[in-house]
Amino acid sequence: MQILTNGRLFDGERLRDDVDVVVADGRIAAIVDAGAGAHDGDVVDLAGHLLAPGLVDLQINGGGGVLFNDSPDVETLRRIGEAHRAHGTTAFLPTLISDDNAHMRAAAAAVDAAIAERVPGVLGVHFEGPYLNVARRGAHPAKNIRPLPRDIERAFPRPANGVTLVTVAPECVGLDVIRQLSRQGVIVFGGHSEATYDEARDALDAGMRGFTHLYNAMSPLTAREPGMVGAALEDRQSIVAVIADGIHVHPAAFAIAVKMKQRGKVLLVTDAMPTVGATTTTFKLGDEYVAVRNGACRTDDGTLAGAHLGLNDAVRNAIRFAGIDRFEALRMASTFPAIAVRLDRELGYVRPGYRASLVELDKRLNVIRTWVDGDMLTHPLPESAR
Repeated sequence: MQILTNGRLFDGERLRDDVDVVVADGRIAAIVDAGAGAHDGDVVDLAGHLLAPGLVDLQINGGGGVLFNDSPDVETLRRIGEAHRAHGTTAFLPTLISDDNAHMRAAAAAVDAAIAERVPGVLGVHFEGPYLNVARRGAHPAKNIRPLPRDIERAFPRPANGVTLVTVAPECVGLDVIRQLSRQGVIVFGGHSEATYDEARDALDAGMRGFTHLYNAMSPLTAREPGMVGAALEDRQSIVAVIADGIHVHPAAFAIAVKMKQRGKVLLVTDAMPTVGATTTTFKLGDEYVAVRNGACRTDDGTLAGAHLGLNDAVRNAIRFAGIDRFEALRMASTFPAIAVRLDRELGYVRPGYRASLVELDKRLNVIRTWVDGDMLTHPLPESAR
């Protein structure tokens, strides 16, 4: 048992002082008055820092020098999780960029094995493609983008356990497929799409729940054709995931999304690549070489290819871009993603009975310690923060 004391607790709803958090058997056992449980377990002094729900990232392609597509196995998931844990991410969806059926099957099997082996943080899988519109493929390899087969079970070899999130171009897969996937419990997002406003609206009515990296790789909002962006901003219930790095989305565009959408519907994601948590600044995506230049992952022709971004950095940016407080920005990276994938009875809050997946942050939102299902890890401060 651990007693987390001498900190300020943000529980996902409000800031609480003078309480301790008791962790036992991987769960939040209790929240008690400060000092009440100090003799019942190992005391962890938070030194006045903020304790908050661990961050939840629904789109991570790589980290720690590895890309999920290159080696869709348990060891890759472990390395990716370790790299992003240093940025406060305690739960994530490894994301497979458009690939062939063999890699999709391997990704599903790797997720099942990782969950069985309790690899820290793995929640399921995000298949970003391959059933996308090639006109909006971005850096997705064109050779892997293809029409949806008639057999939906074969189209998405889903893991037996955990969350399955799929990004599709609704105009390419059709409404019946969106309805079928939604009925099966798959979370459907739209992206890499040329859908008209009406097509996007119809997809929402059919069960599509959100949009992958809003603004990027989708039909834009214009005066006479609102496009997918217009449908995403107008709709009250749908979720928009945004890469808040100031590169994929202008700060003003991020602020507009926050103002337009109702509270809880804007999520922060990283779309992170292998360079996060690694010394390397280059990697290969399909047949393309990608390099980090001025903080952006780009192919030789300048196309953005994922992001060089940690989730705590996205939280910092959200505060600055949209003028919101740090607690709302933290919700965008923890509570709201947990709700989006229907895991808010386990994650996204600090409540008795919830998984003890937590992050300790200093005033600059540097990560001091993380807990994943009760397992504590201390993180060295980056050079810039010392």
